[in-house]
Amino acid sequence: MATTVEKLRVNYKTLEEFKKFKEYGIQELSMLEDLEANIIENDSVSPFFGIYFGDKLVARMSLYERSAKYDQYFDPPQNYLELWKLEVLPNYQQKGYGSKLVEFAKQFGLPIKTNPRVKSQAFWEKMQFENVTYDMDRDLGENPFVWYPEGVKEQKIG
Repeated sequence: MATTVEKLRVNYKTLEEFKKFKEYGIQELSMLEDLEANIIENDSVSPFFGIYFGDKLVARMSLYERSAKYDQYFDPPQNYLELWKLEVLPNYQQKGYGSKLVEFAKQFGLPIKTNPRVKSQAFWEKMQFENVTYDMDRDLGENPFVWYPEGVKEQKIG
């Protein structure tokens, strides 16, 4: 079984694949709106990555690079990745696809921030992500988890 992470093309074929996630009742499908907003041409830069099983998209995430000037999480402040909407179709869960996507994101060597879904904390901890010290002004009700590459630590608040 090949589990290669691929950059997903922003096109209508990918949009059709994304609709399959909705049919499985997975919540947080703003990814669909993201894709519709991003469709310009087939080769436009895509923030979406996925894993195919045969010709079926079974796991996906979006990955955005954020500028150091907006970094309120890492010391020293630097560009970092924001990992969104990590999803694996129900029949393909517990098979390592989610881990494969996270490991792929780590290969960029930048710190990573994510806002985990309810009940996914154990997964993120297994992937060496840590809770940040909650800051009401910065986190706005979110519960960010971060991954620190070597030499990076949590930015002190205030």
